[in-house]
Amino acid sequence: MLLGPFWGLQRANQRGVMARLRESANGTLRELTGPQHPGLKLAALLSIAVLAFIGLWQTDHRISARTVVEGSTQIAAVAPFDGFVAEGLVRAGDTVRKGQPLARLDDRDLRLETSRWSAEREQLQRRWQVAQSQADRAAMGVLAAQVNQAEAQLALAEERLTRTTLVAPFDGVVVSGDLSQQIGSPLQTGQTLFEVAPLQGFRVMMQVADRDIAGLALGQPGELVLSGLPDRQLPIAVKRITPVSTQQDGQNVFAVEASIDGPAVAALRPGMQGIAKVVVGQRSLLWIWTHGGVDWLRLTLWSWSP
Repeated sequence: MLLGPFWGLQRANQRGVMARLRESANGTLRELTGPQHPGLKLAALLSIAVLAFIGLWQTDHRISARTVVEGSTQIAAVAPFDGFVAEGLVRAGDTVRKGQPLARLDDRDLRLETSRWSAEREQLQRRWQVAQSQADRAAMGVLAAQVNQAEAQLALAEERLTRTTLVAPFDGVVVSGDLSQQIGSPLQTGQTLFEVAPLQGFRVMMQVADRDIAGLALGQPGELVLSGLPDRQLPIAVKRITPVSTQQDGQNVFAVEASIDGPAVAALRPGMQGIAKVVVGQRSLLWIWTHGGVDWLRLTLWSWSP
C-alpha cells in the first residue's frame, strides 16, 4: 500500500514530454471550464478583452513637438556701419509702429565730419568766386571739381548721419534684441541688433525629434496649445519639412514649419511657445503605447550585435 504512490510517480516521470504537456493542458482546460475559481476566471476574461481592445482598436497616432510662433516675415535691423551704441529704445516683446526709433548709434564723429565737409565746401566755393572774378578759367575748373567732391562727401556724411537712428520697418513686435544694457558697446557693420515681426501673419516652427520625422508629410493636420493660451487648441497644418537636422538640448531635431488655420487670434504674438501635436496616421493603442520601447530595444540589440 505504501509503494503505490511511489510507483505512480515513477510511471508519470517515465512518460514522454508530449504526454505530460497534454495532460497539463487538459488539466488547465478543466479548471477553466469547471466551476472552480470564478473570480480568477472573470479577471482572466476581462484581461483578455482589454488586451484585445487595445491591440485591435485604431485611433489617431500623433507626434508631439516643442513649438515657437514666429512672424511669417521677420526683418532684421542691423548696424549700418562700425560704431558704438548710444541709446537703446526698445527691447524684445515691445510693440512698435512703422518708423518708430529702435536705437541710436553714437553720431559725434559723423557730426564732426559733416561740419568739416561743410566748411570745406564753403571755402572752395569762395575760392571759386575769386577765380571767377579774375577770369581764371583753369583755376575755376579745378575748384569746381573740388567743390563737387566736397559736396559728395558732405552728402555721404549726412546720409550716414540719418542712418544712426534705427527705425521699425513696419508695425509689429520686436522678437529679439535689447541694447539698453549695452550703451557704449562697439558694433560691426551688418551685426543684427533687432528682429521685428508683423502683428498679422504667423507661422509655427516645430522641433521634431529624428525618431518621429519619418512619419511626417506635407498637409498633415494637427493642433497647437501655447503656454500663453492654454485654453485654446489652434488648428495647424504641416507646410514645410527642413531636410537638415540640428542639435537642440542634446537631441537631434528637424525644423518643421506649419501654418495656423482658422480665424485670427488677437492675443497671438511672435515668440509664444507651446506644444504641437500632428496626426500622422491610424495605429492601435497597443502600438502607440509600446512602439517607443520596441524601437529602443531594437536599436539596443542592433548596437550590441556582433
